[in-house]
Amino acid sequence: MGLDTAVLYIVATPIGNLADMVPRAIEVLQSADLVAAEDTRHSQRLFSHFSIETPLVAYHDHSDDQRTTKILQRLEQGQTVALISDAGTPLISDPGYRLVREARERGFNVVPIPGACAFVAALSAAGLPSDRFTFEGFLPAKPLAREKALQALAGEARTMVFYEAPHRVLDTLEAMRLVFGDTREAVIAREISKAFETIQLLPLAELVEWVRADSNQQRGEIVLLVRGAAEGRSSELDAESERVMTLLLAELPPKRAAAVAAEITGVNKKLLYNWSLSQK
Repeated sequence: MGLDTAVLYIVATPIGNLADMVPRAIEVLQSADLVAAEDTRHSQRLFSHFSIETPLVAYHDHSDDQRTTKILQRLEQGQTVALISDAGTPLISDPGYRLVREARERGFNVVPIPGACAFVAALSAAGLPSDRFTFEGFLPAKPLAREKALQALAGEARTMVFYEAPHRVLDTLEAMRLVFGDTREAVIAREISKAFETIQLLPLAELVEWVRADSNQQRGEIVLLVRGAAEGRSSELDAESERVMTLLLAELPPKRAAAVAAEITGVNKKLLYNWSLSQK
């Protein structure tokens, strides 16, 4: 395969099973002049398996400007560069944005080589509505910030998709249960395409207990999916937001109470104000 010159290829790699590597991706990685990888040591297994001998250089979004400049210089010299992450599609909660942006601004062609993506695979098999969804990536690690981010999604009608670290997955599910309610359907999709792949759909209250009871479900690569708010019910608030609004309404007019509550909970101000009107 002959590659076009001065092109940055964005190459998806398997998220677990090496058999998921697409032939075009192998050809690009074998033929490129340079491969920029999130972790060169991690990528060596992939390279060894597919007999790829292209030079590797480390690149992530925290790389210094000098590293980015050197990669762009390769493109300026007419070379082809491929960008890969540790697994899946680069830039989907993985490094690459800075390099792609600067390459495009300098007029270089950026070509995607499609392949595995953990959240797309999870969504396809979750059993939740997939015609409209929102990908939220990783939630904040700190509990208060995490809860505030979830509160802002309380009225979201689309299926919500998140990534989560194994050591935080139970705390995150507990926070989701608090904000979205016990009966909201959710899915944990774990170790997709690997030996211990798990996809479980349950109401949040049951899912929390199911994960708590099995420490194996708190390991590996995890995608969480939550069904959106039911149509016609997006104006409903979670219990904590109702409590905050009730306290504030005892001292403030509805408009001011909604503004203050929005700062505290992260819930949309209009949603809070409309709820206050419904209580009269």
